[in-house]
Amino acid sequence: MRLILASASPRRAEILRNAGFSFEIFPADVDETPRPHEPAQVYVRRLAEEKARVAVKRFARDATPVIVIAADTTVVAGGQMLGKPESQEDARRMLRLLGGQTHEVLTGISAIRSSDSQAASHVEVTRVSFAKLSESEIEEYISSGEPFDKAGGYGIQGIAGRYVTRIEGCYFNVMGLPLSRVWLLVQALQSPVAPNNT
Repeated sequence: MRLILASASPRRAEILRNAGFSFEIFPADVDETPRPHEPAQVYVRRLAEEKARVAVKRFARDATPVIVIAADTTVVAGGQMLGKPESQEDARRMLRLLGGQTHEVLTGISAIRSSDSQAASHVEVTRVSFAKLSESEIEEYISSGEPFDKAGGYGIQGIAGRYVTRIEGCYFNVMGLPLSRVWLLVQALQSPVAPNNT
C-alpha cells in the first residue's frame, strides 16, 4: 500500500526516509489559526486530522489504495502555544521563554486509509529542558536563520541542540514526527481491523 506524507516539511520527510519508509509527498494546506481557548492537544490533533482529510481526497479514486500520514507540531512554554516565529522579535520572545526552563513539544499525527476512510490519530508529548540563554546567545542563534521555520523557534537537530540539557520522551517528536507512533499507525492501517484513536 502506498504511503503519502501530507507535509512539505523537509525534516519529517528526512525522518521517514532515514527509517526506510517508501513514500510520496503531497502537502496539505489548512487554516492553522487556533480556535479561542483551544487546548494545545486538541489543536494539534485537529490540524493533523484536517490535513489528512484534505490529502486523502486527492487519492480517493486511485486504483491503488494509500495511507495518508499528516502531522502538526506546537511548543508549549509558559502556558503559551509557540508556533513558528513571525519576526526576529517574536523569535527573541520565544527563546527567552525557553531559556532555563522545561517546555513541552506536542505533535498531533493522523493516518487515513483511502480504501475505506478508516482513520486513527494520536498526540505525542515530549518534555525538553533548555539551558539558560544569554542575550548574546539568543542574538547569535537568531542570526543563523534557524528559528524561523520551526515551531517554538528552534531545531533540536541543529544549532539549538547545544542548549538542550534533557529530553523526556520521543526525540523525533521534537523534530516534528514521532517515528515509532507513525510506524504503529501505518501497521494498524495495513491490517483489516480498524485501529483505535489514542
